[in-house]
Amino acid sequence: MEAVRSPWLLAFGVVTVVHLALNAADAAPWDSITKCLLAPLLIGWVAQLGGPRLLVLALVGCFLGDLFLELPEAWFPVGMAAFAAAHVCFIRFFVQRGALARLRRRPWIVLVYGAAAVAMIAWCWGGLADDIRPLVPVYAALLAGTAATALAVDVRAGLGGLLFLVSDGIIAASEAGRLDPDAVGTGLAIMALYIGAIFLLTTGILDKERRTLAASDVEPSARTDCWPRMPA
Repeated sequence: MEAVRSPWLLAFGVVTVVHLALNAADAAPWDSITKCLLAPLLIGWVAQLGGPRLLVLALVGCFLGDLFLELPEAWFPVGMAAFAAAHVCFIRFFVQRGALARLRRRPWIVLVYGAAAVAMIAWCWGGLADDIRPLVPVYAALLAGTAATALAVDVRAGLGGLLFLVSDGIIAASEAGRLDPDAVGTGLAIMALYIGAIFLLTTGILDKERRTLAASDVEPSARTDCWPRMPA
C-alpha cells in the first residue's frame, strides 16, 4: 500500500489521464509536455523504492525517446536510438534475472515474437524512408527481445513488453504509410499502449524484485544493482 500512496505514482496516474485527454483533443503543445513527464515520474518512483538501476536507465531512454520524437522529423532516428537503448537495458535486466534459461525451456516464446518482428518488418519495409530503413530491423529485434525476455521472467512485465511491441508496431506502420497516422484514435491508441507498457514493465520488475528479496536471505541494503547505491 505504501507504493500505491507514493506521490510519484499518484502523479503518474494524474498525468496519464491528462495526457490522454489532451492527446484525444490534439491540444498541442500540452500533450507533448505531459507525454515527456510520464517516464520521469516513474523514474522518481523507482528511485524512491530503491529499484534496479537498469530499470532507471531504461526509463531514461524512454524519456529521451519521447522527447526527441516530439522534435522535427530529422530527430526521429535519434528518438529510435534512445528507445533502442532503453530496450537494451530492459533485455539486460531480464537476462540477468534468468530469462535465457527460461526461454530455452519455452522456445515457443522466441519463435512467436521472432515471427511477429519479421512480419512487422516485411509489412512496413516498402514504405519506410531510406534514413530509417536500416534501423527498423535492429529496433524490431530489440522490441521482440524485450517482450520475450520479460515474459520469461514475469507475466506482468511480459504483458508490458507485448504492449510496447504493438504500440511501436503501429508507429512503424504509420511511418510506412500502411496506417493513417491522422486517423481518429490512432495517436490515442499508440499512447495508451505505450503508457501501459512502461507501467507494466516497471511494476512487474519492482514486484518481481520484492518477491525475490522476500524469498531469499539477501539483505536489501547489500544489493549493488539498485538506485541510488553504487557497486562496491
